[in-house]
Amino acid sequence: MRGWGGPQPDSWYTGQLALQHQILTRMRAFGMIPVLPAFAGHVPTGITRIFPNANITRLSDWGKFDDQYCCTYFLEPSDPAFQIIGKAFIEAQMDEYNGTEHIYNGDLFNEMLPSIGDPTYLASCSKAVYDAIVAGDKDGVWLMQGWLFKNSGFWDRNRVKAYVQGVPQGKMIILDLQAENRPVYSRMDSFFGQPFIWCMLHNFGGNDGLYGMLDAINEGPFEGMKFADSTMIGTGLTPEGILQNEVVYALSTDVSWRENPVNVTQWLTDYIHSRYNYVSDKINHAWYLLQGSVYNCTDDHESHNKMEIVVRPKIKHLDPYIWYNWTQVADAWALMVQAAPDVINSTLFKYDFVDVGRQVLQDLAHIYYNNLTAAYHAKSVDKAMTYGKKMTDLLMDMDTLLCSDSHWLVGTWIEAAKALGTNDAEKKLLEFNARNQLTLWGPKGEHLDYANKQWCGLVKDYYFKRWELFVNSVVDALKSGTKFDQDDFNQKCFSTVEQPWTMQQNLYPTTPTGDTLKISQDLYNKYKGDIQASAKASIGNPVWEKAYMYKDIPVYPSHLIVHH
Repeated sequence: MRGWGGPQPDSWYTGQLALQHQILTRMRAFGMIPVLPAFAGHVPTGITRIFPNANITRLSDWGKFDDQYCCTYFLEPSDPAFQIIGKAFIEAQMDEYNGTEHIYNGDLFNEMLPSIGDPTYLASCSKAVYDAIVAGDKDGVWLMQGWLFKNSGFWDRNRVKAYVQGVPQGKMIILDLQAENRPVYSRMDSFFGQPFIWCMLHNFGGNDGLYGMLDAINEGPFEGMKFADSTMIGTGLTPEGILQNEVVYALSTDVSWRENPVNVTQWLTDYIHSRYNYVSDKINHAWYLLQGSVYNCTDDHESHNKMEIVVRPKIKHLDPYIWYNWTQVADAWALMVQAAPDVINSTLFKYDFVDVGRQVLQDLAHIYYNNLTAAYHAKSVDKAMTYGKKMTDLLMDMDTLLCSDSHWLVGTWIEAAKALGTNDAEKKLLEFNARNQLTLWGPKGEHLDYANKQWCGLVKDYYFKRWELFVNSVVDALKSGTKFDQDDFNQKCFSTVEQPWTMQQNLYPTTPTGDTLKISQDLYNKYKGDIQASAKASIGNPVWEKAYMYKDIPVYPSHLIVHH
């Protein structure tokens, strides 16, 4: 990207610099090792004003953005200007930040392909980055993401080996960015001798949605250490968003201090007791069900929410983006509803209570959606109206639930962005960026719904309105005997719902409204019949049986039952 959503005012840069100083001061006080940026060759086209003969190439397209915004220009590592800029950049940071701890991060080809695939060229690229670092700091070490190596179509063993060995052994540290799910070190001989950090990525887009690979993050770091000729030197967290699934991050950081994997069930029991300062068979049993279902992903699913309520609607029967027996999560919600009166004053329980209820409603919405599309194909106006109303009612109910807890408010997000502005014009620009990133993420929806959130206000004014428009369009098509026009709907959705919401400046609450306990009890009683009916209806359908059929519900271990 060359730019989008700007230009940012000078006050933003001033504020970011001040924040950087605060971060570095606090990290150093704690004995942490900060990482500063290195020059990785990405330059603006205006660089030719200073280096008129610079050898610049345009890297590959990214993210569907057109040429007004994309894509990055790259100063060839062989160009003498690369070393001049790289050295000056390191020295300027050392001067600005009162020294350095000698670790610098830089990524040349993250989600972009090099213009040349020859191993010799790739080795020269990495060598140039390292040479520029040590030109400015003789003790410098290069830290880079291993994310680019996930593209196995380009990055074969020969290319990876050439790239990482273009730097002296031990002078490069590689973040194996998604080692809990798709480790690279095991395919690349522990990065051919370069040190690496076993990282848990876990989340994309900061999406909401229960998800975890507890067994993998419990065992994976120890497998990395025991790998033949392992060069693993530590563990890390590399999520795109962290304000979700706190249990996953708690386990990952806990394991990093241990010599062996833990008993996850016992660990979880202790964790919940500590989290809520409360002991209950129902609470423990609920989390045991979550552990064995939504938090035990063992396939290639990722924590990137693609369920129907948060994506632009379409007329197409979809299999659920799901890896677990959904009825176990619904059973966990039921147990939490029963236990809630005694523990609702726990802020952390209340957050989890809303989260589990939200997840159940999200998954139930998938049933309504497929029934709606089936009604369209069957040309049934009545059923389309019935399931369309169920879908939109569910979204409004979800919004009500989310509004009852302070952690789920879009107003908090928007007001935090506006607070960085020093005048009305700056606040307006920052609010637009905050809204756009959640929704369109680009002028035309280039990353539509990538960073979707299930937040109070956003559900009601964005997702609900999209679905209301969709339901009305489907019903109108059935009544008129015409085919539903997906392209026409997409355009109307963009022009009447999606783009307008990013431009609006209406205020959203930053404090919760409503009684979480009563709302949850009412919603559970309202939807439990449909939950049970959908489970029974799934019998005989292999895709649905995995996700929705009551079967193989684990029995809570007797040795963990609380004796009152």
